Formats: sequence, C-alpha cells, structure tokens
Amino acid sequence: MKKLDLKKQLSTFGAVLKYLKIYRIHFALSLIFTAVTVGLSLYIPILIGQAIDLAVGPDHGNMEEIWTILVKILISVGITAVLNWLINILNNRMTYGIVKNIRRQAFLRLQEFPVSYVDSHRTGEMISRTVTDVDTFADGLLMGFTQFSSGIMTIIGTLVFMFIYSPPVAAIVVIVTPLSLFVASFIAKKTHSMFKLQSEIRSEQTALIDEMITGHKTVAAFGREEAVQEQFDEINGRLGKASLRAVFFSSLTNPSTRFVNSVVYALVALSGALLCIGTGSGAIFGMTVGRLSSFLSYATQYTKPFNEISGVITELQNALACAERVFELIDSPAQTPDPEDPHCPEKTEGNVEFSNVCFSYSDDRPLIKDFNLKAYAGKRIAIVGPTGCGKTTLINLLMRFYDVKDGEILLDGVDIRNYTRKRLRRSYGMVLQDTWLCSGTIRQNIAFGSPDATDEEIISAAKAAHAHSFIRRLPEGYDTKIGEDGGSLSQGQKQLLCIARVMLCLPEMLILDEATSSIDTRTEIRIQKAFNTMMEDRTSFIVAHRLSTIKEADVILVMKDGNVIEQGTHEELLAQNGFYTELYNSQFIKENGDAS
Repeated sequence: MKKLDLKKQLSTFGAVLKYLKIYRIHFALSLIFTAVTVGLSLYIPILIGQAIDLAVGPDHGNMEEIWTILVKILISVGITAVLNWLINILNNRMTYGIVKNIRRQAFLRLQEFPVSYVDSHRTGEMISRTVTDVDTFADGLLMGFTQFSSGIMTIIGTLVFMFIYSPPVAAIVVIVTPLSLFVASFIAKKTHSMFKLQSEIRSEQTALIDEMITGHKTVAAFGREEAVQEQFDEINGRLGKASLRAVFFSSLTNPSTRFVNSVVYALVALSGALLCIGTGSGAIFGMTVGRLSSFLSYATQYTKPFNEISGVITELQNALACAERVFELIDSPAQTPDPEDPHCPEKTEGNVEFSNVCFSYSDDRPLIKDFNLKAYAGKRIAIVGPTGCGKTTLINLLMRFYDVKDGEILLDGVDIRNYTRKRLRRSYGMVLQDTWLCSGTIRQNIAFGSPDATDEEIISAAKAAHAHSFIRRLPEGYDTKIGEDGGSLSQGQKQLLCIARVMLCLPEMLILDEATSSIDTRTEIRIQKAFNTMMEDRTSFIVAHRLSTIKEADVILVMKDGNVIEQGTHEELLAQNGFYTELYNSQFIKENGDAS
C-alpha cells in the first residue's frame, strides 16, 4: 500500500512537472536569483565576523575598515531584498500560471466527459475537485517554489563554510542532522493519507451543499430540514475529525525538527567555545571570536531550512493529495473522439434510421433490443409510452449523448458516429421538459445557440414563442438580468425562453421532449401552432405524455420495455384497440374527470 502511495505521488509530481515546462525560463531565473541571495546571505556572516575581530582585536581602532565592511553588508542586504522581491514575482507567476492551466484542463475535460460520467458523479464532487482542490494545491506549490530551493541551497552552502571554518564541529552537525530529516520524513508519510481523506470528505460536503441549494424548495416542501441538517452535521463532524487529525500530526513536524536543530545549535556553540581559547588572532584551530560568531550564524542558517522544508513537506503532502484528485478528474476517460475524417454534409435532409440498435445503461439491465425505425425527412415522429420505457433514451442516442452498444443510427444514410458531434447536434433543435438557463440577460439566454443574432431576430423568435409579452413587462425588458437557472421566473416563462432559443436557431430537425409541459393551456395552443409552423419540412421527434398533443403526428411509436410494440397514426392505433388505446382512454377519462 505504501509503495502504491509513493508511486501515485511520483506520478502526480511528474504530471505537475509537465505543466512546469511552460515556465522553465521563470524557473531558471528563480533558481539563479535564489542562488545569488543564498550566496549573499552566507557572505554577510563573514563580514560580521571580520567586523567583530577588528573591534576586539589589536586593530580595534581601525574604524575605516569597519565602516567599509558595514557598507558591504548594507549593499548585500539591499541586493538580497530586491532579488527576493523578483523571486516572489517569478514564483507567483509560475504557481498561478500552472494552476490556471490545470484548472482550464479540468474544465475542458468536464466538457469532454460522456454524459454517462456526469450522470454517475455528484456535481458537488466535480466542483470541489476543480475549485477547492486546485486552490489547496496552489498554496502548497507556492510554498514549495518559495522555500524548497532556497532551503536546499542554504543547507549546502552553510555546510561548505562550516567545514572550511572547523571540520570537527561541522562533522558533529552532519552526524546529528539526519535525525531531523528522519522525523520530517516519518511524519510526512503518515499524513499523506490523512490529507487525502480530508479532501475526499470536503468534496462530499460540497456535493451535499450543492444538492441542498439546488433542491431547497423540495427540502422545505417535505419538511426535511432537520434530516438534512443531521446529514450535514455528520459529514461536518467527520471532516472536523479528519482535518484535526491531519493538522495535528503534520504540526508535529516543525517542533520535532526544531528540537533536533536546537540540539545541533547547542553542540555547535559548546564545541566552538571549547575551540575558541585565546584572544585576538591567536586562537587554536583558527577559531577567533569573530569566526565563532560566523560559525554560530551558519549553524542557525543551516538548521532554519530544515524547519521550513519540514513545513513545505507537510504542505506538499496536502497539495499532492489534492493534485492527485484533480489529475484523476483530468485523466478520467473522455467521450470517444470524433472521426479524423468525418463525413459531414453541409446540409442534412433529415432521413433518420435506427438499424438493429441495442443499448443499456448497465450491462446487467438491457433496455433497448434490436430496435428498428425509419423516419423520413419532414415527418413528425411522436414517441409515447409509460415512464422508463426508453423514450428519452432514444433522444439521448439521436444526439450522441450516449453511443449505441450494437447496431447503428443513420442520418441521411451515414452512421452518426461518422459525423462530428458539433455538426450532428447543430442539425437538431432540442426543447426539454427540464429547462436550463444561465446567469445573464434574457437576450443572452435566447441567443445562447446563436450569439451573432441581431436584436430583430431575437425579438422575432421571442414573439414566435409567445415570450415577448412577458419579457416586455420585466423591469429592463430583454436586458433584464436573471440568476442561475432563471431566478424568479416561473417554470412556464423559463420554458418559453428555451423554446425561443430553439426558434432562433431554426435547425434542420427538432426534438421536443414534453416541451409544453409547464405552460398553461391557452399558451400551449399558441405554442403548438408555432411548433406546427416550425415543424413544416423538418423531421421532428416529439416525446409526449399528453396524447392529445400528438394527434397530428405522421407516425406514433408506442414503446414499452425498450421496444416499439405499436406504430401508426392516431386513428390507426385507436383502431387496433391495443396498448395505445388503453393509454389514450385512461388519459381521456382522467382529463374529463379533472374537468368535471
């Protein structure tokens, strides 16, 4: 299990390095500037030691040399400050550039996912991976860029100078140091799984919040507030425990390494004091008071990066755990690619054929078996049947939201898998029972499929959809801004906007899936007239529950358990006195009963 985790971490780290290639110049400059700042920070203790020796030695009255040293120190400090500022700029650009590209790649992959993936994963979880996990990864990556390279260079540089000054004392430092590394490594291995669990629970919490906000009215209508609150509290409790555990164990790194480093510093000070016997320049092993001061400064600089690196390692564990989840999203299988050499006619006639089509959402539950259908150009095909019989599935297959398991669907004699998805879907105008509107103006929502449409075309489409009258009554008319999913608009008004959106595009074929289900009867009659006009010379697929709305269809398909069991015109099906007749009579009795 540990080997697998290490393998995953290395794989994730390798994926991050691929994104770093774009910023290799920034990275190189950052390393160069870091090396210079480390060199200057190591040079300053030498200058300070020289100044101390001049002050306490026989030449303690030589103020001119002391002032020269002070000027060098000030210049070194100034250059270090400027370079640190430049390093921060470079590191920030690298970090947020990489994060921007990763988040863009994640969002792009969301667009490429097959509908089956979106249907089987919680929305909140995907949002959490794309937003929260990427932000956490950014924090760890920035700390890594800022402190890791400078810490390594500082450790190497101080070791070199300490061995130059006093090999025996430096040897003591090197012997004790691995204790610090061992402590940091041991804790880091333990905390990776904890941070990953924290990220997973956080994603579960985001998914619940998203579901409850989306279904707020339903939750309130059924009085489920307390039950939902209990569910949230349970997840929140697990998140609190997981976070506390991860933070507690990761926070042990810094004090543990500090303790080891303090031991190192104490040993250096004691050893240096024993070697510093004598005054002025006459000290054994060449350890003057000034050199001892420089050596102690190096010991401090040497141990400090271990504290910083231990903190970086902790943050990187959290960052890599989040990055792992993001790359899992990015690496998830996308939909089958479009053909390299598509056979897409510029204009389709609208002849659709299902040939021996088989499909199922899961292998153990077949839904459609050996389905055959021919829909000729310009004809209206109505699809009726009980819930779960496969009506909407046929629409999903027509639009290639799902691909058939066996058989083929032909459009003008060409398998739709030989079309690009964009070209295929541009041939259809689709109005669903479930409306979808985005945040923006009424005008932008109607023109969603035709962003270059003129105001006259937008208004004309709204009039055809009988949406113009209610739009005019809005505070700012077509420039009225609506919130996510239509905001305060009624369900019927939202559906009228969706119908206007399709009427603006004027596609070659139409799919109407209960398109007037949320509209009052008077408006429905008007919309049906508008649809009749729009459906002229267009192949149309109409999914309907109210059978009274599809009497004029050229062909009515009656589906049950994934199969077409009856087909014909309204009169022909009634004459057969079969399943369609049962459906029609039951609705007729219900509607008349409701009316009475």
